[in-house]
Amino acid sequence: MQTAEKKVIRSWTLYDWGNSAYNLVITSTIFPAYFEAVTGDGKEDTLNDTVTLWGRTFVNTSLYNYALAVAFLVVAFTAPLLSSIADYRGNKKQFLFFFCTLGSLACSSLYFFDGNNLVFGLACAIIACIGFWSSLVFYNSFLPDIAAPQDRDRISAKGYSMGYIGSMILQVICFVFVLMPEKFDITTGKASQLSFLLVGIWWWGFAQLALRGLPNKPGTGKGQTSATLLKGYQELQKVWLQLRAMPILRRYLGAYFFYNMGVQTIMLVATLYGKSELHIPTTNLIISILLIQLIAIPGAFTMSRMSEKWGNLRALQVTM
Repeated sequence: MQTAEKKVIRSWTLYDWGNSAYNLVITSTIFPAYFEAVTGDGKEDTLNDTVTLWGRTFVNTSLYNYALAVAFLVVAFTAPLLSSIADYRGNKKQFLFFFCTLGSLACSSLYFFDGNNLVFGLACAIIACIGFWSSLVFYNSFLPDIAAPQDRDRISAKGYSMGYIGSMILQVICFVFVLMPEKFDITTGKASQLSFLLVGIWWWGFAQLALRGLPNKPGTGKGQTSATLLKGYQELQKVWLQLRAMPILRRYLGAYFFYNMGVQTIMLVATLYGKSELHIPTTNLIISILLIQLIAIPGAFTMSRMSEKWGNLRALQVTM
């Protein structure tokens, strides 16, 4: 196959530009700190801040992590089946649109979360997480459709770098509101809520530009069928049978599971750990994460060049 034309590649990277704002603002910086603040008692010692939900008492930061765990479990059980259905029906764009809309609306709805409506806030956080990670399943699946094998590392790196740049731009905008709320005649809490609204708008808006340029790939199924769910299971079974015959791939996926689990855990809890356990000021945490994002931009291209020169396996061994 040939790599798609530049405007298609640009459209694909635009989704990363838009949705990465969720990963930075909601997952890593402003929302975790905001959640810890509005559910705490306002005292300097944040280790024993608790909340009551459905008659049970939880440490507020632990409850937040439990909510994320629920979201990831939903994604883990639904994504393989939904992606199989999408392959069969050829409607990846519809799934991508659905989940990015679901996630962005949930992000925007966090504007109304103020600590007094805990269930609402947790529900929005869970739905936003499901929307983000589920949409990534379908977004990533477009790469083999638009890029020849020899170009995939380079185009993937471009997508990552666009995501880092786009999320940094919105993070800086949100940072201005959070650090200087008096300039806009709002409170710090309202500035954080405004940031969540902006993330939803940013994510959904750039996603529409991306979807407009992405191709429609025919499904593997012949014609339409009412037994779509059954066909999804059958497609999933085919993949499982192929996986059983490839021990090297099984070993790789098993290792990747534990590797990714460790990396994602650090990314998800770093802000709450730094704020609650190490007592690092929120401003310093956000600046640190912004610097990491800045370093990651050339890092993505460096990894791409290393893969091109040495191969993916050697590049992974060096960077890990």
